[in-house]
Amino acid sequence: MAGARPPDWLVYGGLLVVVLVFSLSRRENADAPPAPPPPDEIEGALLGPITPFDPSVTVTAPDIPFVPAAGTAFSIAGQGRWLTARHVVEGCRRPALVVGGGRAVSADVRLSPRADIALLITAGGPPALPVTTTEPLRVGQRAFHPGFPQGRPGEVTSRLLGREVLRVRGRGAREEPVLAWAEVGRTEGLEGTLAGLSGAPTLDRAGRAVAVTIAEAPRRGRIYTTAPDTLGPAIRGEQRADEAELGEPVTIDNYGRVADDLRRDLRVAQVVCLSA
Repeated sequence: MAGARPPDWLVYGGLLVVVLVFSLSRRENADAPPAPPPPDEIEGALLGPITPFDPSVTVTAPDIPFVPAAGTAFSIAGQGRWLTARHVVEGCRRPALVVGGGRAVSADVRLSPRADIALLITAGGPPALPVTTTEPLRVGQRAFHPGFPQGRPGEVTSRLLGREVLRVRGRGAREEPVLAWAEVGRTEGLEGTLAGLSGAPTLDRAGRAVAVTIAEAPRRGRIYTTAPDTLGPAIRGEQRADEAELGEPVTIDNYGRVADDLRRDLRVAQVVCLSA
């Protein structure tokens, strides 16, 4: 004998519950905020010491000094000490720092003999960015490069790949240890070359400069910076202990704002050549 048929109200009530659950679930999904980004990559092993097995990158420098239109520098001491890349000011008779309002302040130059680093000296200056050459570096750690790519305000973020050796052929021939970084982000709308970013600070998450940005390999998506081994001697005695404190923490969410603040305060400034 067939089972008793359920009452119509029970059948329709059950269907109504199914429809409501389905509708609400779709509405919740539609109104839900975007999923959060995946967690940041975990930094890897400590960066090892220089070895004869480090890969190398070769750069050929022209015999006639080439003076770029502009570069970047950053303050390392409030009494008027700045760092930039050596090739930004090498061959320039009158380098200057742009301070806004169509004005530029001339600077004296001391070139590092063994690295792509130059010390600029002015009569006074803004507060310093803290610089560290002793903090351990880890493969995969993030860095931020605020400056003036293409002669305009801009910034890049990167991940540390490891050590390499920069071999310069031609004028100023030398070999120096460098750090290789993979570019993983940049200012929205910034396309193409990063020329003009040379000399920019390479900031860690604590806002400390751990290197000077010196070159790029666009096809490989790499950025090259000085290594602690050459940066340490270049700044020795130039920064007071109270200027080596922590800077403002930098993240992937605020690095654009932090970069703007550093440029506005002139702790990161544009370098130009007034006379070659």
